[in-house]
Amino acid sequence: MPRLTHVFASIFFVLLISIQGHSIHFTDENEYGSYDSEKIKNDYRRPSVIPFPKSNPYTLEKATLGKMLFFDQRLSGGQNMSCATCHNPSFGWEVPFPTAIGAQNQKLDRHAPTVLSMAWVDSFFWDGRAATLEEQAGGPITSEVEMNLPLEELVERLKGIPAYVSGFALAFPSKGISEDSIKKAIATYERTIVPNNSPFDNWLAGDDDAISASAQRGFDLFNTKAQCSTCHSGWNFSDNQFYDIGLASEDIGRFKEDGSNPKNRHAFKTPGLRNLTQRAPFMHDGSLQSLEDVVIHYVSGGVERPSRSEHIGPLNLNDTEVTDLVAFLESLTAEREQVVLPILPN
Repeated sequence: MPRLTHVFASIFFVLLISIQGHSIHFTDENEYGSYDSEKIKNDYRRPSVIPFPKSNPYTLEKATLGKMLFFDQRLSGGQNMSCATCHNPSFGWEVPFPTAIGAQNQKLDRHAPTVLSMAWVDSFFWDGRAATLEEQAGGPITSEVEMNLPLEELVERLKGIPAYVSGFALAFPSKGISEDSIKKAIATYERTIVPNNSPFDNWLAGDDDAISASAQRGFDLFNTKAQCSTCHSGWNFSDNQFYDIGLASEDIGRFKEDGSNPKNRHAFKTPGLRNLTQRAPFMHDGSLQSLEDVVIHYVSGGVERPSRSEHIGPLNLNDTEVTDLVAFLESLTAEREQVVLPILPN
């Protein structure tokens, strides 16, 4: 399991700062009530290590190979799309369109979710239909409306590229190029895609001036009156659960995968909130254009229906509180970094 303070020249990586928790806790009193601010802050502190599953432990060779595959258009049937086509590092590892666009220039049904911080996610896609990141990695490649390339055909294609043959031999000595090793390599690289420190992280570390007074009030609101932390919890700001948040969408979401619970109708995965200012538009359908729109949606409570989550309902927030919440959400974006593209083999 690699420490996050390692720097890798051959792959995109990030530096996480290990922040020590305070030993003394105190209770804040403010207009939104009292709560243990130091305990709450500890809930959002960055981890110092990226977790990798025992079934696919980290190696530099796998991560390097996975990065090459992630940016290689030869992973699509028409050789015109890569994973990065829909998960572009310039746009928070999403794309700035309401929905993703497939291999035939076809608009898809849902917005492309970010691949930031996927090492801390436990089910994948908006509807959670993939149980592992390895399973997810193969989904878009084989989808007829996305990259449209059967994995068995991809295996044969990569076997015709000598540098990939040698790269897979290094990363997977007992397997070489296979459907399983392709997915494991991509998943390994994706787990290394972690945002840098944001102003909010620097504030948690003790820099009182790292975020504005408005953003600090927004943090209080986020954890109290606005109830955002009910679902957007932990350092990645997601509880990894599924909720109908009252969007006016016909998409039944999680219910298609698990119809046993009526609350799954129109329910979608809680997204993480890191680097939000790079990731517009928002929601599973890309229907909200700005963070102000997002907060106003929650203030309104959205569409009232039986499946709507009990956590969602009209909020009594005034214009200043909306502004403060947006300021806090903006503080979660790290300074933009340059992602060096890999040199792909001929």
